[in-house]
Amino acid sequence: MKEIQSGEFSLPVRVYIEDTDAGGIVYYVNYLKFMERARTEFMRSKGFDKAAVGGDGQLMVVHSANINYRKPAHLDDELEVSAKIVQLRRSYLVFAQQVRLKGSNEVLCDGEVKVACVDADTMKPKAMPQAIQDALSQGE
Repeated sequence: MKEIQSGEFSLPVRVYIEDTDAGGIVYYVNYLKFMERARTEFMRSKGFDKAAVGGDGQLMVVHSANINYRKPAHLDDELEVSAKIVQLRRSYLVFAQQVRLKGSNEVLCDGEVKVACVDADTMKPKAMPQAIQDALSQGE
């Protein structure tokens, strides 16, 4: 069991009309989509695309999310979405994530997302491949 503080990964995102509600404010579920993109690109930056993560009969799935909505983002805002691993276990990892206005420390949304490795057939917990564990541990 490892408690780690990986380097923070950041992804720029612009808010489009499709991301907003009728009032031009980002619809709450879209923050989760932005966070998913940042986690996916974080894994890609470590050398693992979606196909590699899903190999060997395992899947990486969101187990739980604890999200705090602090301030709204609006149409055409430029955002920075971060992802940082704060826990790494044999069969899951926990990301701390934030959505900020670009060029600002103003946090619009933050949270923790637990991602579990499961067997693709049974959907029961399964140890992450050692290559993934090793690559993610290097941020310590």
